[in-house]
Amino acid sequence: MNKKEQYSPLRAGSIYAIIVAGGSGSRMKSEIPKQFLLLNDKPILIHTVEKFLQIPDIQIIVVLPKNDIEYWNEISSSNETIQKFKNCIKIAIGGASRFQSVRNGLSTIKTDGLVAIHDGVRPLVNLEIIQNSYKVAAEKGTAVASVWVKDSVRQFNEKGESTALDRTKLKLVQTPQTFQINLIKKAFEVDEQAFFTDCASVLEFSGERISLIDGAYENIKITTPEDMLVAEAFLQTHQ
Repeated sequence: MNKKEQYSPLRAGSIYAIIVAGGSGSRMKSEIPKQFLLLNDKPILIHTVEKFLQIPDIQIIVVLPKNDIEYWNEISSSNETIQKFKNCIKIAIGGASRFQSVRNGLSTIKTDGLVAIHDGVRPLVNLEIIQNSYKVAAEKGTAVASVWVKDSVRQFNEKGESTALDRTKLKLVQTPQTFQINLIKKAFEVDEQAFFTDCASVLEFSGERISLIDGAYENIKITTPEDMLVAEAFLQTHQ
């Protein structure tokens, strides 16, 4: 991996990524946490971290449940890329919710700059999306990956009645969600709210506007066994 050929939007030491990896294997029907399941003979989380290591001078914070840290150390010890850049990676202990896990990750960052927050189980994110997220966040303060809704969508009310929504005005939000550090750290000072479904909703609650960037339909979040089949198919097309 030749990092010198890649894109660096800011000075060295000011580019971060928080990889949130606190999921269980319940919906995957697996005893192993889904981020550690093998995808083409490599743990999903390893795929994800390797993608962000393509960014020069990046500092990566992997947020894990305390009980999973030893296992991470075991599986990462045999990965050549991660061992080569192990000084660029540190571990933070996750919280009881995604909000708390992200806040724990943010607390390890002591400088200004940019931070991309990404799901550990989105291993198919491409380098162009990551690069663009840093570029746009440097200019606008925020950059949230998203794709247009393909299917028809209906909204339900408390009576169980449904209404059609205009899908041409709807987008699905993905990660990375990238922010200027001062903005996102300030936003996470609030108490957790039930409607905080991602980092963008937290920042919006603080009064900031969200800038959307193009994601990719293959940038799926691996949650169910069917997602594994789709991810394997996508990886085969890129070999």
